[in-house]
Amino acid sequence: MSSGKKDFASGPVHTSRKRAGLWAASWVSVLLLLTGATSLLNGNQTPAGSQPAATASAAPLSSVSLTFDSGRSSQMEAARILKDHGLRGTFFIDSGFVGAPDYMTVENLHSLATGQNEIGGHTVTLADVTAVEPDEASRQICNDRANLTDWGFKVTSFAYPFAASTAKSEELVAGCGYNSARGLGEIHSPLDCATCAQAETVRPANLFRTRATSEVGSGWTLANLQATVVQAEQAGGWLQLTFYDIDNNGSPRSVSPALFEQFATWLAARTQQGTMAVRTVHDVIGGVAKPVVNGPVAAPAAQGKNTLRNPGLEIAGKYGLPQCWQVSSYGKNVVVLSTLNPGHSGAIARRLDVTEYSSGDAKLLPVLDLGACAPSVTAGHSYSLRAWYQSTAKTQFELYYRNKLGTWTYWTASPWFAPNTSYEQAIWETPPVPSGAEAISFGLNLFSDGQLATDDYEMYDTVGAPSP
Repeated sequence: MSSGKKDFASGPVHTSRKRAGLWAASWVSVLLLLTGATSLLNGNQTPAGSQPAATASAAPLSSVSLTFDSGRSSQMEAARILKDHGLRGTFFIDSGFVGAPDYMTVENLHSLATGQNEIGGHTVTLADVTAVEPDEASRQICNDRANLTDWGFKVTSFAYPFAASTAKSEELVAGCGYNSARGLGEIHSPLDCATCAQAETVRPANLFRTRATSEVGSGWTLANLQATVVQAEQAGGWLQLTFYDIDNNGSPRSVSPALFEQFATWLAARTQQGTMAVRTVHDVIGGVAKPVVNGPVAAPAAQGKNTLRNPGLEIAGKYGLPQCWQVSSYGKNVVVLSTLNPGHSGAIARRLDVTEYSSGDAKLLPVLDLGACAPSVTAGHSYSLRAWYQSTAKTQFELYYRNKLGTWTYWTASPWFAPNTSYEQAIWETPPVPSGAEAISFGLNLFSDGQLATDDYEMYDTVGAPSP
């Protein structure tokens, strides 16, 4: 039996939540220079005692870039507001989420580009590129740009998920053909980073870690946004502001459309003074679009071998999770992952505790990535899934598969396994893997209040699989 669940969420954070830009040439400074030259040729001078029009005699000294992370569908409202006020933004897209619930579609992205907004990269599946091995980081960064380019966009700018970067990841971004990469939280705002600079320099010292304020969210006011822009004007540099959801849900990462409209109205009027301009990231950085580079291919494991990494959950990873594993949940429930000592074998096992259950489920499963942790498969083959468990409630294997683009989709679920007060091995053979699937991920889940301890996972191609 299946619990009927067809949604999932991914990411390395704790589990109460879960899933060609066109550039216009800037001619304003040229026009102003020509105007000044004409005045000199005609012998015009400023009359004695008059004040020169400062905003009409010089090109803008500072720039503001409005950036948007992850391709959330709510950002289409921001795009509408920008268009109404003659402004443009840079939208950093996780291509593996395109078309998923609450995310933009390919058609949305083309609408953005038609409005002269820039499309940039943000990894395929919102991956922390500092927390994965170099080959996986390369796949996440390079393949995202390849996907977006295949859809017809000119992609030159990148933003680090979770603002996480190292010298190595910055090198990978450059190697994937990007011209720049943005961080977060390194420019002063009224809310934080009191000792930080007021703006990034016009020519950033590090193109692959350009500085921006922290993400704009529900804690920001119109006055905060205005003050941050004004300080950048006074500093004469480049300001990047970053947004996530533009809606009325009130979450910490949300900005209301009304507030964004007020800010865009003020910002558009501000540009008329001539001391500041709103530009896309590419407008500021410049450079040509370099050739596409693909990340390394992850091959399926040999027959007869357990395809899972860290199957005993013994190796610690980031965020309190086992290396190569994540907790995924959806619906209305509260889930906590804890460590048990000892485990079924070895030093530890992991236990999910679900409380306040109303809907959805929760499970521990291999990270939904591009091949470092999620096991690669061969379409048409079946696989033997195995895990030792003890549980106060019924459980089942729930499965997802990944396609060539890097998009993860719910696939199917096993029959239920009964509650057990001591460890038992759950074993199930999958149907043939769907055409186009390149990897799968699976985990035993809870779809009620209860506790579920798991350990010693295995996955084999059924051809040559050892006996349980």
